[in-house]
Amino acid sequence: MLVKNEKFVCTGCIIDIPETDYHLERDNILEKRFYGRVYIQQAAAWSFYRQGCKVQKLVHKLKYNKVKPLGAYLGRLYGIKLKESGFADDIDCIIAVPLHRVKKRVRGFNQSAIIAGGMAAAMEIPLIDKVLTRTRSSDTQTSKQRYGRWKNVEGIFSVKDQEAVRNKHVLLVDDVITTGATIEACAMELLRVEGVKVSVSALAAAEK
Repeated sequence: MLVKNEKFVCTGCIIDIPETDYHLERDNILEKRFYGRVYIQQAAAWSFYRQGCKVQKLVHKLKYNKVKPLGAYLGRLYGIKLKESGFADDIDCIIAVPLHRVKKRVRGFNQSAIIAGGMAAAMEIPLIDKVLTRTRSSDTQTSKQRYGRWKNVEGIFSVKDQEAVRNKHVLLVDDVITTGATIEACAMELLRVEGVKVSVSALAAAEK
């Protein structure tokens, strides 16, 4: 039960969420997930993503119960940590991993964009929308293994406005990172633009 001044999640639940502290550690496990695949400046996730964990339940509540303020709230909490740690000092703009327009129309929103908006507000860094787009729909990633996930998202993202990100350090935000296939596909497109650097952040990352 929430008490006065608590929003969406009780303080005890927030305290109980196991944090990775990846934002304090270079060459962390999440960064290493992209080694040899795509060049990422730095990578961080707030919590570990495990079956039945609190973060999984919170993300599910955001995505399927459509509690959008929850996503912004969690994004702000993590954004504060990233700002205070210096993780975001060199970041010029934030971009959320996009949904295909059909899926976004069905769901009504992009959960990653909601999270990214909260982070952007906390870090006082502009959130750039409609620059990175998903050019075609893809099957759900949930039941796929690493190679299947990569093939599922290969070549489905495009940068519509290169001038918006040229020579900028972009923070690419997703809700959950598992194999990193979606982030890899997005980052590869962004890195085609002159002078772009990419860092990565998510609410949670699978332990692999």
